[in-house]
Amino acid sequence: MMADSTLAQVDKNLSEAMMILRDEQSGQDVTTILHLVHDLIHEDEEDNPSQQMQNVGEQGHMALLGHSLAAYISVLDRERLRKLTTRILSDTTLWLCKLFRYENGSAYFHEDDRDGLVRVCRLVINARYEEYASEGYAVLSAKQPVIYQSASCRPGLGQHLCNQLGLPLSSLCRVPCNTIFGSQHQMDVALLDKLIKEDTEAGKVPLLLIANAGTPGAGHTDKLGRLKDLCDQYNMWLHVEGVNLATLALGQVTSAVMAATRCDSMTLAPGQWLGLPAVTAVTLYRHEDPALSLAAGLTSSQPVEKLRALPLWLSLQYLGHDGIVQTIRHATVLSQQLLQKLKSLASIKTSVEDELSSPVVLFKFSQETSAGSGGGSVEGYCAEEKEVLNAFNKWLCKQLAHLVPISGVDVVELEDEGICLRFSPLLTAAILGTQQKDIEELVEKLTELVPIMSSTMCLRQDFREETYRHSPWLRYIEDFCWPGLGAVRFEPRAEGMDEYRRKQELEKMNAELLKKLQDLDTDIIFSTGPEAGTEDGCIFVGMVTEDVDVSDLVDTIAALGRDIEESGRLLENMTEVVRKGILEAELQLQKANEEKLMEEGMLRQLPLVGSVLNWFSPVQSSIKGRTFNLAAGSLDSTEVTYCTKAQAGRPSLQETPTSSSKRLPGQRLFRRSGASSDSISETSSIGQAEERTIEESTTVSSSFLHPSTSPPALEVDSHTPSSVVSDEFSEERQPEGQEVEQSNR
Repeated sequence: MMADSTLAQVDKNLSEAMMILRDEQSGQDVTTILHLVHDLIHEDEEDNPSQQMQNVGEQGHMALLGHSLAAYISVLDRERLRKLTTRILSDTTLWLCKLFRYENGSAYFHEDDRDGLVRVCRLVINARYEEYASEGYAVLSAKQPVIYQSASCRPGLGQHLCNQLGLPLSSLCRVPCNTIFGSQHQMDVALLDKLIKEDTEAGKVPLLLIANAGTPGAGHTDKLGRLKDLCDQYNMWLHVEGVNLATLALGQVTSAVMAATRCDSMTLAPGQWLGLPAVTAVTLYRHEDPALSLAAGLTSSQPVEKLRALPLWLSLQYLGHDGIVQTIRHATVLSQQLLQKLKSLASIKTSVEDELSSPVVLFKFSQETSAGSGGGSVEGYCAEEKEVLNAFNKWLCKQLAHLVPISGVDVVELEDEGICLRFSPLLTAAILGTQQKDIEELVEKLTELVPIMSSTMCLRQDFREETYRHSPWLRYIEDFCWPGLGAVRFEPRAEGMDEYRRKQELEKMNAELLKKLQDLDTDIIFSTGPEAGTEDGCIFVGMVTEDVDVSDLVDTIAALGRDIEESGRLLENMTEVVRKGILEAELQLQKANEEKLMEEGMLRQLPLVGSVLNWFSPVQSSIKGRTFNLAAGSLDSTEVTYCTKAQAGRPSLQETPTSSSKRLPGQRLFRRSGASSDSISETSSIGQAEERTIEESTTVSSSFLHPSTSPPALEVDSHTPSSVVSDEFSEERQPEGQEVEQSNR
């Protein structure tokens, strides 16, 4: 389906493009073209308001101006272009090296942030293999080069290097992180030393080491000082990348990050750090042989390629040293502000490398499930606790991203910690414009969401046990990936049904049950759950507050399910009941007509003679009518009905108890009596994005949950022909308490 829609969209775009080319053979004016571009940019904003374009600041406008100027400058004469591009490249390189404390460095500007590392690898290969320029890859087969990278490096980086360099994947060595001492996100230096020794003894060439100054997930920095000493020992090249390199521009820098200034090369992302759109990444490196740098593609003799640095050259001048430092410092202040706020929140666990200076903050919802309410047992649940917490933290990140999108909070998955929420303002604050008031709002929303998550986590086991109590009517669906109270399915009786019909009946009944639950006057969200990986016909219950009565909730689900099943079976059996009733009514009517003939005589049956005789000598018939009970499927006498003017056994509507008598005014369903009746549920503003908003409804009575078992009855008079009786039974069922009579005319 997706492939078909994609192909249809491609076909539509091609048709529109060909139409424009055919209709406007003489070309279009600038205004028309700009309108076309504007429409293409904003065509999906109405359907996806959250995907609207971000505001571009003054420094962003300067970067955009640089791209236009680069196109203009490229048409200058060659000599003037050479002088101008050389000045732009040298100025930008000097400023970056001074700003990030990298002395005597050169710079390579590149669009793909991995391209700088690829060129550095080529430089190292040319330097270590002297015959590589003439012999090519043949020299690599004798002594295979090895590239080492941390297990915490960004995914796919090593494979990309091997693909670009034409090296086998066996040339890539993944170094595990610490398992006992130090951070679990830092490279294990002792193990790296062992791996290098083994490769050297095997005749391989340790070529390059990729280290992190801020891992992509947790933002931790490797022990760069020890790694540099190890690289010097084995004549290896050390390349460093990561978001923490931005802090080199600050006045006070941690010793762990300061050690990055000793590395052989580093990749910077000033566009992200400073909020500059379409600005290239920069790789700073140190090497004394310009010929090898040219062979590796780190330098170019083409002046036009040097114009890549123009947008950054303009932006750095516009911001100035103080503006750049202020932008980076603002991001680190936001991290510290959030970290201090999170420490005071219960059930929130934080993870940072350095509490005093870490620019990346990881946090997640974490709660011991043994604190379940109601004394419920948690046996068999703790083994899956991590998966449940992962689902809850994904939900939390989704809610925060929706409620406070300017915060830039996103989700990361770490090997040991599982799903965590990451706040990395160096990557987002300058682009989104995050301020301290946004952090206050973020913490405020967290304060509202965490109690709901805690209560839901505590009540999950109670919900499971209550569902088991209603077996076999209800079946608990084990889904550890659902961020809510749990999943349940009503199981109808399936006697005499094949598997296909049973499945259809199950899906139909649970769909109707879901609709009834969604119409209830409650803040609890009922849905079909995630689209992928769920069983058919399941009802998923969302987040709940601590005052929810789980027993009442499950009782209501079971009662509504049985009501739907009984109603469905009554409709299924109605045809057979009516058919049998019609046959019996025909027999009794035929018998009544025979008795009438014997009682009144033949003359009274003649049309004209019978009227005269009845006028002179009226006859009081002793034959009574009949009423047909649809529930019992039997014919009864109407004598009681005529005498009492009311149908026997019909319950009074006023006697039906309602659930409203058990609730305080304004109190929602499933709330315990001790809860405040005028409290507003916090879940009303944080329902899942895929779930629809539930409208308020009137109080649901118990007669809705347990409908009356006395259906309406039809009355059949003994003088009514059988054909008329058949027509009456084919009519629509009358409302409760009403009767259809055929009088004796």
